[in-house]
Amino acid sequence: MQTTLPRKERERLEREAKILDLARDMLRTSGYHGLSMDRIAAEIEYSKGTVYQHFRNKEEILLALANQALETRVGMFEAASTWHSRSRMRMTAVGAAVEQFVHQYPQHFAVEQLVRSDSIWEKTSEDRRRFLQHCEGRCMQIVGGIVRDAIAQKDLTMPEGHVAEDLVFGLWSMSFGAHTIMTSSDTLPEVGINEPSASLQFNYNMLLDGYGWKPLSSELDYGAVLAEVQKELYSDE
Repeated sequence: MQTTLPRKERERLEREAKILDLARDMLRTSGYHGLSMDRIAAEIEYSKGTVYQHFRNKEEILLALANQALETRVGMFEAASTWHSRSRMRMTAVGAAVEQFVHQYPQHFAVEQLVRSDSIWEKTSEDRRRFLQHCEGRCMQIVGGIVRDAIAQKDLTMPEGHVAEDLVFGLWSMSFGAHTIMTSSDTLPEVGINEPSASLQFNYNMLLDGYGWKPLSSELDYGAVLAEVQKELYSDE
């Protein structure tokens, strides 16, 4: 049964959402240094004191924006992880979710790196820091669950002395590193990377083939699988 929030709580959430919407636009147009509590207070209909009641500083706003995006990423991972019965196809669906997430939140990687710097992280609240860590952990759990399903289904055998989390970390490192570069560098064509997304997908498949995760890319066209996922899950986007 759906519970209706008290009026004051609804109003509080509405005010917070308006502040974050304005801050997101400000960050997109002016960057981190252009984001300030004074500017937000000057441009929004609330008093400066009201803004500070919701967020004690701009670092807290930055982390709240990152958490909003991460919460969306968790939802996208959860949906992708149930897309197909065969484990490696489901992992391909998660890869498509990552691509879609980057498309929706192109500034996320820069923001996520910013909030992790000591000068910003230590100025934020413990609750928001824990929420970010929870979202990250949930994404890793989802991907790890697919790996463990592959092991249970005999589609994958981990090398002796290694666990599912080793493979999860490899995929995470490859994905995060590649998308950070892709969203922050405009010189990739100059070094011969004309289709970075296709290159990343190729490297995903080489990694998973190296682990022997079946069906191998020589047995199944994962480019076609990716296109099918994008059509079914993200055509409206």
